[in-house]
Amino acid sequence: MRSLALVAAVALLSGCASSVDRNVVSDLAPTGKLRAAINYGNPVLASRDANGRPKGVSVDLARELAKRLGVPLEPVTFDAAGKVVAAGRQGVWDIAFVALDPKRGAEIEQSTPYVQIEGAYLVREDSALKQNSDVDRPGIRVVVGRNSAYDLYLTRTLKQAQIVRTPTSAAVVETFMKDRYDVAAGVKQQLEMDAKKTSGVRMLPGRFMVINQAMASQKGKQAGARYVRDFIEEMKASGFVAQALERHGIQGAAVAPAGEALE
Repeated sequence: MRSLALVAAVALLSGCASSVDRNVVSDLAPTGKLRAAINYGNPVLASRDANGRPKGVSVDLARELAKRLGVPLEPVTFDAAGKVVAAGRQGVWDIAFVALDPKRGAEIEQSTPYVQIEGAYLVREDSALKQNSDVDRPGIRVVVGRNSAYDLYLTRTLKQAQIVRTPTSAAVVETFMKDRYDVAAGVKQQLEMDAKKTSGVRMLPGRFMVINQAMASQKGKQAGARYVRDFIEEMKASGFVAQALERHGIQGAAVAPAGEALE
C-alpha cells in the first residue's frame, strides 16, 4: 500500500503546474513567488557560483518546486541555520532547508529527509582526545555554531563538556583556534575543508551524529506541508537528489532512505 501511495504521489507531482491544488500554491507561495531560504552556512547544501549567486542541492530543489507551482523563485540567503529558523517566525520565507530536529519541529513543518550528512569533531594535533567518546569530559570546551543542528543535538547529549557558541558555523574553527578551545564541532565536510587550510589540527575519526536534512515550510499550512513531503519523496525516488549531489561535486553526503509521506 505504501508503494502504491508513493506512485500516486509521484504521478500527481509530475503533472503540470495548473494541476496543483490552489490551496497548495496559496500555502507555499502566498505572495505569488516561492521565497526559499538558502543557508550558505552548510556547504553541502548551498554555496555561491562565480557570479555570487546561490547554487547547490537546495537551490536545485527550490527551483524545481517553484516550476511545479508555476511561480518564480526568490532565494532568501542566510549564513547560519539558526538565522533561517528565526527569520521563519517573521514569515520571511515560504520554504527552507534545515536539519530535522524535535525543537525545530515545534516551530516549522518539516518533510522527510532528502540528504544525510555527518557531524564531526576537529581537535589540535597534540590533543589527548582520540575518539568521539572522549569529548564528553569535564573541562572540555566544544565550539559550535549557535542553533545549528549539532548545537541542538550536543545540547541534549553532552553531560560534562561545555558548549561554546559562535554566531555562525563558518566562525567555529577560527574561534576554536584563536581562543584555544578543545574541540570544534560541525558538518564533517566543512571541518575537513577548514582543516586543509589550518595547520596543527586533525579530525577525530568517524562521526558523532547523522544530520538528516529536510525541506521546511510554515507551521499550520497543512496542504503545503503534505505537498512538500510528497515532493521530497519523489525527488529521492526519481534520482533528482542523487544527480544534484553529483552535479555539484558533493562528497560524503548520501541520499536519505525513502520515508513515509504524510498521510
